[in-house]
Amino acid sequence: MSRETWILVVLAVVVALAMLVGAVLLAVRLVRARRLLGALGVGGKVAFYGALIYAIFPVDVLPDPIYLDDMGVLAGALIYLTRLAHKHRAASRMPLPGPAELSGRSPDPRDRSRPRP
Repeated sequence: MSRETWILVVLAVVVALAMLVGAVLLAVRLVRARRLLGALGVGGKVAFYGALIYAIFPVDVLPDPIYLDDMGVLAGALIYLTRLAHKHRAASRMPLPGPAELSGRSPDPRDRSRPRP
């Protein structure tokens, strides 16, 4: 083989290894996010398990030496799970309405009986 052919082969192997490492790193981050699944509901579970099954399943949109589709699915699942986690965290921090909010009146700013947030 000529020198140019060897350079292309080595370059292709380096690119394939880089994509494989990227896909593995994304899969590890997704597995670490698994502890949030109980709080995120069915949508989070479907995104998590669907992304893992797609990454492991041998039938892909692109052939297996090209991991760009796997990386895209894993990254999309991570983004979706992150958004769900942020929404869940914001909802759990939201204070419950007080008696003034429930009755429809605006709260009196001079009322010192309730603590201010």
